[in-house]
Amino acid sequence: MEVKRWRVFLDTSALIAGAVSPTGAAREVLRLAEVRLIELVISRQVLTEADRNLAAKLPAFLEGYHLLLRHLDPVIVDDPPLEAVREAGHVIHRNDAPILAAAKQAAVDYLVTWDTRDFLTAKVRTWAPFAIVKPGEFLHAFREALAKES
Repeated sequence: MEVKRWRVFLDTSALIAGAVSPTGAAREVLRLAEVRLIELVISRQVLTEADRNLAAKLPAFLEGYHLLLRHLDPVIVDDPPLEAVREAGHVIHRNDAPILAAAKQAAVDYLVTWDTRDFLTAKVRTWAPFAIVKPGEFLHAFREALAKES
């Protein structure tokens, strides 16, 4: 029996953390994507934000980050339509609404983020049809699912 691969959306904070740190939970999430145990999903806005932030704050990592992305070959989803962003904007700060709406539009199983202030609220978690977790929480859920399969 083949197990369904989880579709996992990374926001900018988790993507950058995984790309620049050789250790840590966000890097482990990227490693799961690398070996195709999960399907990594990223929106165009996340890619733009990550490029901009790395170029401004950590330019030495930019080339390696681009190589990593090519290697991971994530599913890149289009930014959501304005109406979907408006809907998400009712539960989250307007700057984060396009990310939340993109994850919903992509029908993911998880959204992984380090942005605990904006994404990990009861209002957002109730609205989203997927789990919103920090990288370590995602790894815990993944390990539990593996243990149940054994």
